[in-house]
Amino acid sequence: MKGGSIPMHGAAIMPSPVLLWRFKAGEHMGRYLKIYKQCAEVLLFLVWGISCCKIGWDSVMRMSADLRDLFLYEAFLYYNPLLLVTLMVWLWGVNLWVFAQSSVSYAKVFDLDHTHLTYREIWKCSTWMTIIVPTSMTAYLYLYSHGEVSLAASQPVMLYTVMLMLLVFPFDIFYLSSRYYLLRTLWRIILPLQAITFSDFFLADILTSMSKVLSDLERSVCRMVNRQVATIAWFEADSICGSHSLAIPLVLVFPYLCRFFQCLRQYKDTKEKTSFLNALKYSTAVPVIFLSALKYHVFPNKWTNFYRPLWLLSSVINSLYSFYWDIARDWDLSVFTRIFKFKNPHRCTSLLYGRIWVFYWVIGSNLILRCTWTYKLSAHLRHNYLTVFTITALEISRRFQWIFFRVENEWNKMTAKQSIELSTEDVPKEEDRLLGPASHSM
Repeated sequence: MKGGSIPMHGAAIMPSPVLLWRFKAGEHMGRYLKIYKQCAEVLLFLVWGISCCKIGWDSVMRMSADLRDLFLYEAFLYYNPLLLVTLMVWLWGVNLWVFAQSSVSYAKVFDLDHTHLTYREIWKCSTWMTIIVPTSMTAYLYLYSHGEVSLAASQPVMLYTVMLMLLVFPFDIFYLSSRYYLLRTLWRIILPLQAITFSDFFLADILTSMSKVLSDLERSVCRMVNRQVATIAWFEADSICGSHSLAIPLVLVFPYLCRFFQCLRQYKDTKEKTSFLNALKYSTAVPVIFLSALKYHVFPNKWTNFYRPLWLLSSVINSLYSFYWDIARDWDLSVFTRIFKFKNPHRCTSLLYGRIWVFYWVIGSNLILRCTWTYKLSAHLRHNYLTVFTITALEISRRFQWIFFRVENEWNKMTAKQSIELSTEDVPKEEDRLLGPASHSM
C-alpha cells in the first residue's frame, strides 16, 4: 500500500548506540571498581603489617635487656609453628596454581571429588592465617610488656583453641568436606592398617618436613596445659616442659615412624623391594634424633668421644640416602621441568620450562637443604631459635619444590598405565584372530 510501512521480519534488530555505550561503560566501571577494591585491600594489608611491626618492636624495646631474649624466645615458641604452617599453606596454593595451569590433574592424583579446594580458596585460608596469627602475637607482646600478664597468656591459648575448633567443627561450614578429608588422611597415617594411597604417604612426607613444627606445637600445648604461659617456670631445662624433655625427640621421630610403617605396609601388600628400601631410608632418621637427645642425659666426655661421632655419621647417612632417593625414585629426571609447560602462554613457561639452570638449582638446593636437615632434627642444636626457624622455613621451601616433581612423576605413571591398558584393550584376543568374524560370505 502506498505510504504504508512494510515490516522486515527477517532483518536483525540493531541495538541503539546509546545502549552499547552504556553497556561498555558498565564493563569499564566494573573493571575499575575491581581494581580499586584490590588496591584498597593491599593498602589496608600494608597498614596492618606496618602497625603490627611497630607495636611489636616498641613492646620488645620496653623489656629490660636481660629479659628481652627470654621474652622473645617464649613468644616465638608459641607462634612460630603457626607461622610456618601459614607458609606451607601459601606454598601449597602455589603448587595447586601451577598444577591448574599445566596438564597435571592433581584432583585425579589425590583422588579428590568436585568439592576440593582450589588454589584461590587455599590462598583465602592462608590470607586469614597471615592476618590472625601475627595479630595475636602482637597482642601478646603488647600486653606482656605493659604488665597485663594474664591477658597476654590468654592470647596463644585462645588462638590454639580457635584453630582446633575450626579444624574439627562438625557442621557444614568452612570447607567441611576438605577438613574431613584432611582428618581422615591424618588418621590413616597414624594407623596404617589399610592399603596405603598416594595421599597417605604424600601428607606423611610433608609431616616429616614439619617435624620441628610438631615438636614446638607439643612444647606450646604442654606449657598451656601446665599453666606455664608467660611465666619462667619452663626455663628450668629439666622441668616437664623444659628443653631436656624426652617428649621432644619422641615427637620429632613420630612422622618418620609413621612413614616407616607405611612403607612396611606397602611391602606387605606389593612385595616390592623398593618399599622395603624406602622404609630403610626413614629408619636412618631415628639415630640422628635420639643420639642428639642423649647429650642431655650422658656425661659430657662420653658425648664428645662416643655419641657425637655416631651422631655425625648417622646424619651423613640420612642426608645422602634421602637425597639419592629424591633424585632416583621420587622424581623423573627425563621429564624434568615439564610441569611448567602451561596450557596457555605464560611468563613462567618461558622462564622455567626446559631451562637447564632449573635442573641444577633443584638438584643443588635439594642436596644442601638435605644436609642442613640434621640441624632441624637435632635437639642439642636448637638454642638459636631464629636460625632454627630459618632452616625450618628453608626445609618447607625444599618440600614445596619437591611437590612439583613428585606429583608430576605420579601423574606420568598414571597416564602411562592408562595408555597401556587402552592399548591392551585394542589388541584383539587370539581366539578372535583365529576365528575371524562370525558372519562371512561364501
